[in-house]
Amino acid sequence: MNERPRNSNQTRRAYNFLSFVVLLLLPAVWLNSEKIYVMDPSSCPFCHLEVPSSELEWHANSHFEVEDEDEQLARDLEFAQQLALAPSSPPSSSMNSQAISDLPISRCDAQISMEEKVSCLIALQTRTTFYEIEHGLMALMKDCLESERGNTTSIVSGYIDHFQSIPSEDVGWGCGWRNIQMLSSHLLMQRHEAREVLFGGSGFVPDIPSLQRWLEIAWEKGFDELGSDHFANNIYGSKKWIGTTECAALFRSFGLRARIVDFGPKELESFYPLLPGSSLGKEVERIHNGGKRKAIQVCGPMDRYLLARNHDVSQASSSGDEKSGCSSIPLGDSLGSKSNENLGNKFTRNSKGHQVLIDWIWNYFSDKIFTKSGNHQVVVSDKTPLYFQHDGHSRTVVGIQVKHQHNGMQQHNLLILDPGHRTADLERSLKQKVGWQKFIKRGVHTLKKPQYQLCYIDTGIANQEEVELLKTIESVFLEF
Repeated sequence: MNERPRNSNQTRRAYNFLSFVVLLLLPAVWLNSEKIYVMDPSSCPFCHLEVPSSELEWHANSHFEVEDEDEQLARDLEFAQQLALAPSSPPSSSMNSQAISDLPISRCDAQISMEEKVSCLIALQTRTTFYEIEHGLMALMKDCLESERGNTTSIVSGYIDHFQSIPSEDVGWGCGWRNIQMLSSHLLMQRHEAREVLFGGSGFVPDIPSLQRWLEIAWEKGFDELGSDHFANNIYGSKKWIGTTECAALFRSFGLRARIVDFGPKELESFYPLLPGSSLGKEVERIHNGGKRKAIQVCGPMDRYLLARNHDVSQASSSGDEKSGCSSIPLGDSLGSKSNENLGNKFTRNSKGHQVLIDWIWNYFSDKIFTKSGNHQVVVSDKTPLYFQHDGHSRTVVGIQVKHQHNGMQQHNLLILDPGHRTADLERSLKQKVGWQKFIKRGVHTLKKPQYQLCYIDTGIANQEEVELLKTIESVFLEF
């Protein structure tokens, strides 16, 4: 019998196996309209062409063989695009690992080039679904801020959508991904250059599984090697918490200039691995390069820089709006409610230290153009929102407000979107102008954590030389 052509393509092998089974199991008779026809054993079961028995198997397989590998790849990509453009079914009630592994994006797992992987992911990524607020979230927020009494100045970002954690999908672990979606919605709407490069120029915000694939692509390209090693180069389909560095790595992989700023006590500055020359950074790098000392263990979603347990820095108890766990976050009250009294950490006793964070955010959004004095106004900034991380949770800062009090003091509130809040509840409170402050505003007194991290995105697209530099993620440290 002639040897059939060899082909490593899994689809072809499946077809070949099927045809072989057909040849073995096909009965000698063919039933049709209650009549019995005897088939010639040398007839092809597919085209019924009479061929020599010795060539029958090879001939049957030839119906599925493609001589040109490029032609086969073109057909595969065409099929992938057809899948991507087909109407999607409603999301399932859960996102367990088995369901995620069955998504069509897994077709990109084959050993193909980086360019082909990216092309496949662009074709197969899924647009996320979310509750869209009529007339826009920031327009409603701006209206509420303008309706407030008192002498205040508020600076807010432009367009942004709110993405909530869904109980059946990502509550308890998905806050980081939801904040990345919020930042993406702003970039796609407000920055033309970002829209052209983000997610292959798709023009939409992908769902969490697609974002996980994009992060793996970033790691494979060499962005944030330490972070990639931390997750064993695999995040797709998992419920592992991510942090600011993963956010930065993902956006940097598209050429965006994502930057990180650390805020914390001076005593811990040398232990931040993202800082050039830090002692922990050197230890992690040494272990990465084959050292035998035991790696320093850390806790929480800020995995590689939050050192609470190992360096005897006990964390302060969370106030309601900073509850750990990314889930069902109780509403904090920035307008004077009592927070938990357990403030044993010496680094968090003095709230004036956290004013450094507030002042940085004010200068960021105002770009030092606006002053904190005088007129009641709401100003729209061209700056991106901020990915705002602390131990146990992350949120998105969309602006800041300063209220000028009669005694000459100034009261600041961060304007925040929390993935733990239901978008419908947020919309209702803004439209009714009732209780919206509890969703949006966070005062200095609510900042009880010993460490915070921010990620922001500068304008422009990096050139190839700069992209290589962006692969190493470092941060700027500011002391509380």
